[in-house]
Amino acid sequence: MLAVGIVAEVFGPHGETLPGFDFALCTDRPGPVPTDLGVPLTITHGLERLASADLVIALPWAGFRTPPAPAVLDALSTAHERGSLVAAHCVGAFALAAAGLLDDRRATTHWRFAELLARRHPKVTVEPDALYIDEGRIITGAGAAAGFDLCLHLLRREYGAAMANAVARDVVLPSHRDGGQAQYLAAPVPEGCADERLAEVLAWARQNLHEPLPVAELARRALTSKRSFTRRFTAATGTTPHAWLRSLRLSRAEELLETTDLPIEEIAHRVGYGSAAVLREQFVRRRGVPPRSYRRSFTNTP
Repeated sequence: MLAVGIVAEVFGPHGETLPGFDFALCTDRPGPVPTDLGVPLTITHGLERLASADLVIALPWAGFRTPPAPAVLDALSTAHERGSLVAAHCVGAFALAAAGLLDDRRATTHWRFAELLARRHPKVTVEPDALYIDEGRIITGAGAAAGFDLCLHLLRREYGAAMANAVARDVVLPSHRDGGQAQYLAAPVPEGCADERLAEVLAWARQNLHEPLPVAELARRALTSKRSFTRRFTAATGTTPHAWLRSLRLSRAEELLETTDLPIEEIAHRVGYGSAAVLREQFVRRRGVPPRSYRRSFTNTP
């Protein structure tokens, strides 16, 4: 039920301010479908609904250790061959693997079942720590609430940062977490006054991306040493300060590229890069295309 709620929340209606999606649930056996909460879902669409879908997401199911019915595997393969994006949330990856769609690709799933996926499907390169892995027209995501990260990544990829950020705000979520970020934290987020200061520092950094923001300055504002700050930051966020800032800067650059006609040089300075050349280098390395090409993908701005 959590997985159904996640995809429905992201791809369902969000009022008049955001475009809607033609969202539907389907199954190989339409009718009442049991759920882990004991409340059945009545699903009216069969597998024929996949024939016109631009995006197909395989959701987790209790019997994932047994391959789905051949009709399901055929429908997934056919959708992929037709050009649909095919994604999997959590142990939904087992369905894609059974259909052969993950062979010779990287994939992830819930960390608890990553070893099983790798053992069952040796042609798949399983990365158990990733939140999601984008292999072009095949995307897999981790378990539970990481489904939000997968869905928001799909929105960002296909419709841009502005759309993903708007939906994230609507459902009160962080707008972006890198797919390579750890699925879970080895240590719990610290509590107390120090954490409140850390949260204040992160909020300040978000509002001051145009500044250099060295770790030493962040640590000074958190009233702690650089080494202690880095340790606490990683424990609280699951990533390093440098990686967190880089992701934040690039996400803000994406939004400015989509929603403004500011020169690339100005955008670079607004997000904390010294020049357009530095922004371009980071953008190509992390997003695969230069800023101008990204802008053309989402706007008519030359």
